[in-house]
Amino acid sequence: MPESENNQKIGYLGPRGTFTKMAVDALFEEGEFTSYETIPACLDAVEAGEIDTGVVPIENAIEGSVHLTIDYLTHHVDLPIVAEMTVPIKQHLLVRGDYDPEKDGITEVYSHSHAIAQCHQYLHKNYPEAELCYTSSTGRAAEIVAESDKPIAAIGNHLAAEQNGLTILQHDIHDYANNHTRFIVVQKQPKTLNIRDHIPTKQKTMVMVTLPKDYAGALHQVLAAFAWRKMNLSKIESRPMKTGLGNYFFLIDIDQPYDQVLFPGVEAELEALGCSLKLLGTYPSFELNVSTPNLQAAE
Repeated sequence: MPESENNQKIGYLGPRGTFTKMAVDALFEEGEFTSYETIPACLDAVEAGEIDTGVVPIENAIEGSVHLTIDYLTHHVDLPIVAEMTVPIKQHLLVRGDYDPEKDGITEVYSHSHAIAQCHQYLHKNYPEAELCYTSSTGRAAEIVAESDKPIAAIGNHLAAEQNGLTILQHDIHDYANNHTRFIVVQKQPKTLNIRDHIPTKQKTMVMVTLPKDYAGALHQVLAAFAWRKMNLSKIESRPMKTGLGNYFFLIDIDQPYDQVLFPGVEAELEALGCSLKLLGTYPSFELNVSTPNLQAAE
């Protein structure tokens, strides 16, 4: 049975002011929180038992999957996914409060690679000469700007601006309005999550399917095992096995919890085809919107 703790150690992709921290604040009412500079560092800490729970991004609506998270989960650590949170992403252009961009211009823009990509058109039209500098997180980008006396800017959220004493020069600079990011919650040892009073939008299961070899109709046969059982697949993605060109595995999201009837049947059918299936997690899926009080407090 899962162990319940009132003061779980929860790690996340930091530092202060990241969207991951926003997801953590919305999910957890209490706990001992630790930020990590990179996704691998956070996941390694969970694997090593330094923290009970880790929260990292896995997918953005504009830029797609966070491949570093996926590859680390599938190749380096064995950490079940126990929950996910989808958060609306609003990117802003942040500068120091005593800085006049009309006078000095902006020579460099700092942020995470996904954040910069989400604002590509805005940057191209407004700051075509600015150098784009990639950081480990949007929170780290805000720290760099706050510590510098150069004419530079960061892309980040309200939280990053407030906690680093920055001014929002321009709100909502992302190229597409419907910008959301999924954050997954992972644990090594099952513990009861002290999640705020959120109602899950759905129950999901993520599996990893490996094919024995690349042959005609292989993927069709895999998908058919789910289709004739009327199991809805919300996402399917291929990733390299890292064992040579042409060797891939598939990540599949199924919109239902793991059960002892349909899923064992799928696994048996895939094994008969020479495939393997690994359960990466079965978990509740939560969503936040701009009217959610906890999210407003975080911003």
